[in-house]
Amino acid sequence: MAQPVVVSVVIVNWNGKAFLEQCLRSLAEDVSRHPMEILVVDNASTDGSPQMVAENFPHVRLARNEANFGFAKGNNIGIRLSTGDYVCLVNSDVKVLTDCFTKLVDFMDEHPEVGMAGPKMIGADGKVGRSCRGFPNLWNMFCHAIGLDSMFPKARLFGGYALSYWSQDTSRPVDILGGWFWIVRRKAFEEVGLLDEDFFLYAEDMDWCRRFHLKHWGLYFLASAESVHFGGGSSRHAPVKHYIQEQRADLRYWRKHYSRFEQGVYYCICILHQAVRLVGHGLLRAVPPGKEEHAYKAQRSWETMLWFLKGAK
Repeated sequence: MAQPVVVSVVIVNWNGKAFLEQCLRSLAEDVSRHPMEILVVDNASTDGSPQMVAENFPHVRLARNEANFGFAKGNNIGIRLSTGDYVCLVNSDVKVLTDCFTKLVDFMDEHPEVGMAGPKMIGADGKVGRSCRGFPNLWNMFCHAIGLDSMFPKARLFGGYALSYWSQDTSRPVDILGGWFWIVRRKAFEEVGLLDEDFFLYAEDMDWCRRFHLKHWGLYFLASAESVHFGGGSSRHAPVKHYIQEQRADLRYWRKHYSRFEQGVYYCICILHQAVRLVGHGLLRAVPPGKEEHAYKAQRSWETMLWFLKGAK
């Protein structure tokens, strides 16, 4: 008799075939001693992703959307199809490491007050990545915009958003867990609600984490659980477009959770941020190495600043 599913793994994919295959191959028995199911929600990929899943991973449940519904809606589709006590939302460009799910589930079982947890992010270069943030406010966004958090990385006064003073190699409660890898308690999201589908891509992580806090569910970063995040599994296809889309999503978040005054000041901070980046990368693009990268980032900031000045439409 089959054991009840404990962990439902949901992966949303859009034209990330190579990353998705690697992710699915990493989901072997050694990642979880708890029974798990795997669901892939494909957002109308044209690179053969759904065919690859169907042919190479027959045990995976595949939902094929007729259009690109975005990250939040795609995950909600997977969540509604899931049956486990815990749902793990994992990006397609993630390689899940040994015992990662086991450690996360065991931690959640031992801490019923925690509604969401996330593992340590290991980058493609083998270094610890930054996957947690503080809730944004006018002060910490201003510090981030003008680079005070980078200039004084150990200063808590300036690093409240990026948490630059914390190495993210120790376990602790957090405000925001990045949406690259979440484990969520079913009881918690049944109370909080699913991801807000008004966020097509980006900022849905800030919004969902804020809503978990408002319902008094704890969020926790578990450093003992690890996985590799390569980054850019889908967004690499249109970097400037996606960068502007990220700014649009952040504005939506501020309009949802902050006063009109705060929204207006934040808008000005966004313009300042792009101006600072434009000047910085504009100066550095004349200095090798990295000339091409700085030239691209300067152009990206220029286009984004113009987008803000035109009303962010």
